[in-house]
Amino acid sequence: VQLQASGGGLVKAGRSAAITCRGFGQIFGPYVMGWFRQAPGKEREFVAAITWSGGIQHYADSVKGRFTISRDTAENLGYLEMNRLIPEDTAVYFCAVSPNNNDYDRSAEYVYWGRGTQVTVSS
Repeated sequence: VQLQASGGGLVKAGRSAAITCRGFGQIFGPYVMGWFRQAPGKEREFVAAITWSGGIQHYADSVKGRFTISRDTAENLGYLEMNRLIPEDTAVYFCAVSPNNNDYDRSAEYVYWGRGTQVTVSS
């Protein structure tokens, strides 16, 4: 079972970027898929999560209205579209899956993690 995040890179403030998470193995259902990020010198923090059906999405207040999470359960793919990026969004972004629908913002609930992909927003 593996998760692999890709995309991101260097982006100017105000622009958009998208990152993708691909799952290898039967892990995407009925799991919640989440995105977390970790900036240098900071704790890993919750960004967004989406239920297995894709019907419910949750966002951290810091990204609400700017980021959109989605998934293609049949293809074992997850996406994070990031708009109106700001330098504070600079971090390594991780995708993860959890069997717990309720505590979606707690990293400890997630059982499988990808290696992360860097997103750097320049001012």
